[in-house]
Amino acid sequence: MLDDRYSLAHRLYPYERSADQDAETAAHYPAVVVGGGPIGMATALDLALKGIRTVVLDDHEGVGEGSRAICFAKRTLEICDRLGCGDDMVEKGVVWNLGKVFHGEDMVFEFNLLPEGGHRRPAFINLQQPYFEKFLVERIRQAQAEGAPIEIRGKNRLDRLDTQDDGARLDVLTPDGPYTITADWVLACDGASSPIRNALGLGFEGKAFEDSFLIADVRMKADLPVERRFWFEPPFRQAGDSALLHKQPDDIWRIDFQIGWDVDRKEEMKEERVRARIDQMLPDAEYEIVWTSIYTFQCRRMNSFRHGRVLFVGDSAHQVSPFGARGANGGMQDADNLAWKLAMVMKGDAPETLIDSYDAERCHATDENIRNSTLATDFITPKSEISRIFRNAVLHLSRRNDFARPFVNSGRLSAPSIYDWSPLNTPDELSGGPAAARPGAPCPDAPLEDDFLLGKLGNGFTLLAIGQDAPDIAGVRVLRIDTPPAEIVDRYLGSATRALYLIRPDQHVAARWETATTPQIEQALDRATGKDSA
Repeated sequence: MLDDRYSLAHRLYPYERSADQDAETAAHYPAVVVGGGPIGMATALDLALKGIRTVVLDDHEGVGEGSRAICFAKRTLEICDRLGCGDDMVEKGVVWNLGKVFHGEDMVFEFNLLPEGGHRRPAFINLQQPYFEKFLVERIRQAQAEGAPIEIRGKNRLDRLDTQDDGARLDVLTPDGPYTITADWVLACDGASSPIRNALGLGFEGKAFEDSFLIADVRMKADLPVERRFWFEPPFRQAGDSALLHKQPDDIWRIDFQIGWDVDRKEEMKEERVRARIDQMLPDAEYEIVWTSIYTFQCRRMNSFRHGRVLFVGDSAHQVSPFGARGANGGMQDADNLAWKLAMVMKGDAPETLIDSYDAERCHATDENIRNSTLATDFITPKSEISRIFRNAVLHLSRRNDFARPFVNSGRLSAPSIYDWSPLNTPDELSGGPAAARPGAPCPDAPLEDDFLLGKLGNGFTLLAIGQDAPDIAGVRVLRIDTPPAEIVDRYLGSATRALYLIRPDQHVAARWETATTPQIEQALDRATGKDSA
């Protein structure tokens, strides 16, 4: 159910006939992205900003309807900063760091997801997914005007994909009929139902969870704090076995109700039924229902995210429960991980085997997300009486005992994966260095001069030199900090007095030393670009 005034389904990229449709021979592209959602657009934009000619094929003409994903994490916002659209998202979004957990009428505890200062971005913003996609498309239009080689084709549906060892042939359907293009690489960003995955006969292993959740987005003026509120066994029990309340932009509030597995979906979607639940939760509120949906969920992933010259990114590669906001945020980290590697391979700066590290690193991250998502699901929706007794005992203890609170799981919220075991890492050689900035970790942000550190790293490899000079290395820019502020000391030096960090284009640490010679740094760079295993 959708209020027309709430629809953000603008025709951001309406169908236009392309020259390829009249060509005698199939046009060729280095990269074709199939799917115009947030992950497809982010991947295509990143590739184009690196100079890779990219075309996006989407069977629609703009963003979808309803709010769908709303929680975008700090790491996603940092990725968007690098792509050039983070400011727009944060300006529109609702910023939050604080969450509260209730059991019945009693608050069990509250938590702050960003307890320390000195970061450009908050722990999370709430922003309707259509806005998120809109800002990405607007950034693509800006990049196009600046000469970036990227094109979006709406109402262009992939009809057939023939793969070869060195690329693929794509048959595309449009309102004016079919045409064909070829590509060196195809990026499948076509969602959880992935027609590409199905056409190639590839598996999607995992399990479905037997529970249903009703989403209601309502417009209301409410004097409520901007925070995440989650209820186990809420006092308005007839509304649901658990409930979640979040504020979004435009005076929209997201409400989730756990309504059980064996429900009549058609009956539950009736407006009077939805209103009955909301009225129990917010008895004095004046509100307008603008969007509703019922969802069930699965935790699944492909065995491998790479199949020859076809790469699966985002929901086409993996699916998690919504608890913890790990779906879209995990997909954005996929895009962040893949784009620089693919660009280097396509430019001849790295061997094709570097792409295998995308599969290795992001499969590991997906397993981590699925594990956290499954644990949250099992805690929120206990499937036996003994599980429910254990869950409620933990909640009871947590009201007054700090030791029990880590066991409360209303959804471990999205955090970036640390690639501790990655083949691209060089062993840690910074004695006393902070664990949060070890090889494989995403770089912590910190204030630096009139900006923040992450904003100064750029889009390539960076050698961060703290308290010392750094040698000139081909293909690596140097960022030197002679007198580090306290946050840099805490987050990058620890007990060390100086440090060198080799940082990847996706802002993960590849290597670190107290000091290093040119050959040592070059060897680490070769490892980080897959050359030492080619």
